[in-house]
Amino acid sequence: MSVSPLVWTITIVVILALLAFDYFFHIRKAHVPTLREAAVWSSIYVGAAVLFGVVLLVFGGSTMGGEYFAGFITEKALSVDNLFVFLVIMASFRVPREDQQKVLLFGIVFALIARSAFIFAGVALINAFSWVFYLFGLILLITAGNLLKGEDSGDEEADNFVIRLARKFLRTSEHYDGDRLFTVENGKRVLTPMLLVMVAIGGTDLLFALDSIPAIFGLTQNAYVVFTATAFSLMGLRQLFFLLDGLLDRLIYLSYGLAAILAFIGVKLVLHALHENNLPFINGGEHVQVFEITTGLSLTVIIGVLLVTVIASLFSKAGKAHAAVNNARRHAESYLDLEYTADATERERVYRELLDEEKDILEMDKKYRDKVKDIDAIRAKVAEAHARHADFLAR
Repeated sequence: MSVSPLVWTITIVVILALLAFDYFFHIRKAHVPTLREAAVWSSIYVGAAVLFGVVLLVFGGSTMGGEYFAGFITEKALSVDNLFVFLVIMASFRVPREDQQKVLLFGIVFALIARSAFIFAGVALINAFSWVFYLFGLILLITAGNLLKGEDSGDEEADNFVIRLARKFLRTSEHYDGDRLFTVENGKRVLTPMLLVMVAIGGTDLLFALDSIPAIFGLTQNAYVVFTATAFSLMGLRQLFFLLDGLLDRLIYLSYGLAAILAFIGVKLVLHALHENNLPFINGGEHVQVFEITTGLSLTVIIGVLLVTVIASLFSKAGKAHAAVNNARRHAESYLDLEYTADATERERVYRELLDEEKDILEMDKKYRDKVKDIDAIRAKVAEAHARHADFLAR
């Protein structure tokens, strides 16, 4: 189904309006969103995405609607995995909690712009060279293999090539000045670390696009479906960050589920490339008769793998212990970091959450909590937080 320029224009205007509403009514005034606020707005964005999919089913047909839902679910799952890296970046740069929303919104806007460019470039390549499906399939299979290595991104610092260049050539201050990008230091106008954080988030989004865009092209080649599924998967990501913050560590098998999905789509792309083959060194440049994976089968596999992955993670005793201990570590680090927030209420909330997390940890089987990586260092950090709080009360 072809989409008219008018429909494209209306869709883009609606997306831009949602982003503007997000900024002016929620982010412009720095604050830490409550769990209820994050849950309500996450539900609204997911509801809008589902409603849009229903509209596509009605007006575009079952194939177009099915491709959209398969793409949306896949991109949303990849976005949740990306939140792990966002946590690392903002922890590395010690972004004040109340200013993290603005950083996330910038990341979403940058991702929309960058991925839109990738999408239209991908469509042009596919239309001109059908062998690109081989390349996309290979990228996804390699990405799936890297996910299966089980590397812990939580141990990595947010320090890539882009950041090193920014640190070298941009004069930045050591401390934040609210959510401002510029401040005055020693009588000179300098950049704040907030800009570096945004550069880090933006640079990371570019890397994410290298696997997310080929993944969705493995499900559909309709540019409108690819764009809207990607856009709606990113919308609400800011609220989802605050809703899942503290629960992300619980999804210990998510990377394996995503690896399975990406490998499945990679195989689907290779099969499609063989079916459309025109490379002279493969079957003499003729099409290869292979089994083609339908949209319905793709949707079933994606939903099934994600359900198994999430359920297994949530019911895993090791997952519960891993999440609880790492949450306690984060709460302790946040409490000890005087630059984390200037809000006394927020600091007290963090300490109460640390106490609640410790209570839950003590009720868990010792063999699971002792297996958590760097458990001794985490215990020392928690003890330091308690000592700091005791000193504060003694004043």
